[in-house]
Amino acid sequence: MGRMLLVALNRPRQLLVLSYIQHVTPAEVRRGGEDLEAMAADLQPGFRLLADFERLDSMDLACRTELGRIMELADRCGVGLVVRVIPDESKDIGLDIMTLFHYRKRPHAITCRNLAEAAEKLSL
Repeated sequence: MGRMLLVALNRPRQLLVLSYIQHVTPAEVRRGGEDLEAMAADLQPGFRLLADFERLDSMDLACRTELGRIMELADRCGVGLVVRVIPDESKDIGLDIMTLFHYRKRPHAITCRNLAEAAEKLSL
């Protein structure tokens, strides 16, 4: 399987899932953004986004630019709720600060320590 950013959409629940796995590079985040663009037509305003960093080992700091682009695309598509799973706070590359710069519509954002907590916040 290797390292990657996996992008998946549960259309009936309007839940977009971004899973960051092992060591993620800017090129992988860029491809994830392209996947998200391809799914954008299936997103309805108010959709929910789950950013799962639970299986992330490391991420290049240069990924911040590409992550910002993904945030801006989600913002344009009308994201209503962002739930992040970050079990290790030392692996947070400043997502709360990035949110202030890349989400003009200011969706509600929650950070959880595990997927079970995130599922509860998403009412899954």
